[in-house]
Amino acid sequence: MRLTNYVSAMDCWKGRVDSTADYDAFRWHQWVQPLDLNGACENTECSLGFAFIGFCSEQGVKRNKGRVGTAVAPDFIRTQMSNLPCTFSQEVKFYDAGNILCDEISMEEGQRILGLAVEKILALHLFPIVLGGGHETTFGHFLGQMADMKKAEEPLRMGITNFDAHFDLRPYDNGPSSGSMFRQIGDIYKKEQEEFHYLPLGIQEHSNTVSLFKYAKETGADYILAREIQDANYAVILEKIDTFLSKCDSVYITICSDVFSAAFAPGVSATQALGLDPEVVLPILKHILRTRKVRGFDICEISPRFDLDNTTAKLGAVLIFAVVNTLCKIHGLAVEEFD
Repeated sequence: MRLTNYVSAMDCWKGRVDSTADYDAFRWHQWVQPLDLNGACENTECSLGFAFIGFCSEQGVKRNKGRVGTAVAPDFIRTQMSNLPCTFSQEVKFYDAGNILCDEISMEEGQRILGLAVEKILALHLFPIVLGGGHETTFGHFLGQMADMKKAEEPLRMGITNFDAHFDLRPYDNGPSSGSMFRQIGDIYKKEQEEFHYLPLGIQEHSNTVSLFKYAKETGADYILAREIQDANYAVILEKIDTFLSKCDSVYITICSDVFSAAFAPGVSATQALGLDPEVVLPILKHILRTRKVRGFDICEISPRFDLDNTTAKLGAVLIFAVVNTLCKIHGLAVEEFD
């Protein structure tokens, strides 16, 4: 099916050039290739391939009464990724699949198109990295992951790990938003009489109502509080994560940037005074990736209009670097210095 409201984003990939011949001096903007999901896709077969897809939406944030500005985030994140070093073998391939524009269509239509895009990326055996957009991005990502998994003879049990200050389990009687996605996903699983595997990490007690805590308990969703993670008791945290992952055949990771302290992520829809330190989150993120169960990643809620010195976009780029580098290590495709 042809994607609509879909444009190239290759113009964002610009940066410093230290060499045009020495691969060890290459940066990401020199390695990424365009991928037109509406065209006759070239052969993307490789040992490990990543595809970036942007979701330019802020409608969910607006409906959730947050600070808008996330629609332009994908290109800001690409700009910060451009100068990252190529710390992986030349067998690893990078593709940019462009942006889905949501300014003239409904959020729901945009999510449907994103789902189709993610499904196509997975069909090409590439690892999708979705650049949000508000956190409504992850519902579109989920639709694509679910559609791809249903093609299997034995549908896999997919879990979702969500680094977030909020549960995002709000009712959506008056329409979905950036705060309702996981309730929507849970309802889909309930309708199909399947178990919903959802683990939010970084939950703030002061940012969620008692009703949301009760609903999470009713649906069987375990969660890890921000203060538990900030204490850096990794043995306890990793045991909880491993218990969750033992129930899943695969998982995808979503990060809402408001999980981090405003000191590290000022450019978000809802800043957190007592949010997490990225240095504490990274070991947890890498642990999940090392299980070899992860089939996709998205990062959401970066709002450039509030982002002093592009601090949050830079953090997003570094988190994506960690995802790519960790997966390259797992596949034995990291260069010696980063292995």
